[in-house]
Amino acid sequence: MFGLGIPEILIIILVVGILFFGSKKITEFAHGLGRATGEFKKGKKEIEKELREGEDAA
Repeated sequence: MFGLGIPEILIIILVVGILFFGSKKITEFAHGLGRATGEFKKGKKEIEKELREGEDAA
């Protein structure tokens, strides 16, 4: 795709996002994304723990 790699595309998307939405919206989005990632990881660990406990009980 025009000789662009993933890092270049991400930089272009970031610049366009700042131009259209402003830097405050970008930081709010990044904060929300980080929080969602943390919640996902926590849920994944809880499920893995329950599965291990179920295997031990069986």
